[in-house]
Amino acid sequence: MINFTINGQPVIANKGETILQAARKAGFYIPTMCYLEKTTPCASCRLCVVETDKTDGLILSCQTPPTEGLGVTINSERLEQERTNIMRLYDVNHPLECGVCDKSGACDLQNKTLEFGISSQHFSAKDQHRTIEHWGLINYDPSLCILCEKCVHVCNEIIGDDAITLQFGGYKSSVIPKNSDALDCTFCGECIAVCPVGALVSSDFQYSANAWELTQIPATCAHCSAGCSLTYEVRHTSNSIGAKAKIYRVTNDFEHTTLCGAGRFGFDFAVEGTKEESEFAKAIAALSNASAIRFSSFITNEEAMILQGLKEKLGLKLYNEEARAYQSFMSAYASISGKTGFGGSLDAVRQSDGIIVLGGRFTSDNPAVRYAMTTAARHRGAKVVYMHPIEDELLQNVVTQFVKYEVGTEEGVVAMLAKTLLAGADLSDEVAAFFEALDEGYLCAECNVGDEEFARIAKSFGRAKSKTLVIGSDVLNHKRSANIARLCAMVEAYTEFSVVVVPSNVNTIGVSLICDLDVDNGGENVVGYNASGDYTMGSIGNVNLPLPSLNQQEGTFVSINHQVLPTNVAVSYDGYTLNDLASALGLKSDNTIDYTHKLPLSKGFSAVAFDNLGNFFTPLGEDERGYRLESIDVEASGTLEEIEDLPEFNGSVVYHCNPVNQFNGYTARTSQLEKEAMLRGSAQFAAAAKIADGDKIRVEFPHSTQERIFKLDSSLKGTIALVPAYDVGFGGLNEHYRFEKVKIMRMGSES
Repeated sequence: MINFTINGQPVIANKGETILQAARKAGFYIPTMCYLEKTTPCASCRLCVVETDKTDGLILSCQTPPTEGLGVTINSERLEQERTNIMRLYDVNHPLECGVCDKSGACDLQNKTLEFGISSQHFSAKDQHRTIEHWGLINYDPSLCILCEKCVHVCNEIIGDDAITLQFGGYKSSVIPKNSDALDCTFCGECIAVCPVGALVSSDFQYSANAWELTQIPATCAHCSAGCSLTYEVRHTSNSIGAKAKIYRVTNDFEHTTLCGAGRFGFDFAVEGTKEESEFAKAIAALSNASAIRFSSFITNEEAMILQGLKEKLGLKLYNEEARAYQSFMSAYASISGKTGFGGSLDAVRQSDGIIVLGGRFTSDNPAVRYAMTTAARHRGAKVVYMHPIEDELLQNVVTQFVKYEVGTEEGVVAMLAKTLLAGADLSDEVAAFFEALDEGYLCAECNVGDEEFARIAKSFGRAKSKTLVIGSDVLNHKRSANIARLCAMVEAYTEFSVVVVPSNVNTIGVSLICDLDVDNGGENVVGYNASGDYTMGSIGNVNLPLPSLNQQEGTFVSINHQVLPTNVAVSYDGYTLNDLASALGLKSDNTIDYTHKLPLSKGFSAVAFDNLGNFFTPLGEDERGYRLESIDVEASGTLEEIEDLPEFNGSVVYHCNPVNQFNGYTARTSQLEKEAMLRGSAQFAAAAKIADGDKIRVEFPHSTQERIFKLDSSLKGTIALVPAYDVGFGGLNEHYRFEKVKIMRMGSES
């Protein structure tokens, strides 16, 4: 701890904190234009200058740590003059045409110009001809750019795309794509969010509304299990029916949170609903006569509670294979760990200096995990090991060791990894005997991972103090997932690793905690409840009864951080809800959120009413949304099972994996890929399957047959193709093991 003063007041800073960070924590205001809490200091605006009693000149508080006994002055006539002149220089290079700028009303430059009373201009400069760039979802106007570098820092240090850089040239300096004329990135839009002026804007939102016309609705992203905080910005419009809210854009608290392209641009999934009594009656009849309900995890905890209530009242079975697989995995995990959850979190990943990632394609499954890995790599120099049958091009700039294993061999890989990480741990005789008995030669040969790879991992992580093992959704539906779970729990129980298990869907964890799920054996009279999803309109059975989506509901989700997070209504819904159906069947409740404080205490929930859940981050970045689940102690009586013979996947193999840009409609890298259902594969895959780029093919899966267009993708290697799953009903992506053997038949060419 470092003791110093600000304006004569005592302040305490932690080692490694800057003067600016310590000032903010202590409640002192220092103006900034280029500073971002989550990146390294840009140090370009110089508004944060302060005086000290140990220096003659002004220093930048954003990058200078305090020393013991230092006296800092943050307000003086000299500082006021310096900051005022900086703002005058900004304004001379920035056209003040605020009436036609999308940023007007939410512009840092506009705010600071007013703050420092710049009403007239003291400087002048020759105008430069600057061409507006159109980069798909993003437009860039260099005449408005103040070269703060926020966009470059967030793209490189947090997202990991490394897509943009600064081109220096005096007054002609500007932001440019790093590797080509076109912007080659994942279009997360975080550069738009952090831009303090109107230089980077959303091409879809531009000129559609003014900031002050929009109402901000805090919510939780519905696209994956990360539970990212976002704000729906809506405006009511009038038509022949009446006033109706419309979402114009999604924003985020960019100082402390980060959104992917799905969260920022994939918000248009509200459904229209009317109260058709005849269809409602049919739905009641369908539920009354049903033997089971099949549903996805794109529902709130409250809806899951209602489904569990219907099961108990009507004697129904509940089918959700994706959530049941997670439930089974975590049950096996708890049999070793003695806890209902895992010990890690996204914050743990961000703070790690050693990360092992296994069994998932996180760039599309859960981009927040990718961003946490990138932050750890860029800010802490973390060693990142990525273990998967397919290399991910988007992770190449942060991964320090890629370990390619054979499809289906996850049990052998995790067993060898656990033995490597547990070396030297104080194990019981039984556990030690298990690892001693492993046939390392057989496992390494079948996994196609040499013992030198595991030795390299051991060496890389020997000095790491904060370590995380991230387990993806590939293993949740593996036939040996229970033993894999027990092996992972051993790692967390006996080493310094914390473990994070990452299901793909928004509320898989909540559903798995609330619902008693049954094995889906099909059968007659199974009705489908797929409401709240952002893939398809929900319905009950074959009844034409739309149900509200997740941006039309109040309720809660459980994130991979084990936080119970609230979401709110952005777009109104005029039809029936699941609560209406349940009330008609005897589960009486006025509102769906009346179930929020009734969520099961035995599973770690708290008896907190929905209206008492927080929605925002504090100014210092503490997440005050909702609450954390309590960790429940359980009996740790599980034992490791002998490793089974590892399977072989020969012939044509595909991997179910949605495109990174599936929701934001544009990508320079893959052109029309997100607009059509395609199967992407390497040249080796095409040769083995005897197909060519553009061929129309029939793909015979074990559970269905689909027609696709084959797209040759030069970034892929090996003989595995990627097939999107966003057009598959219910859980789709995670109902089965994500690698499958398929038969491929060429049907013709699109050309």
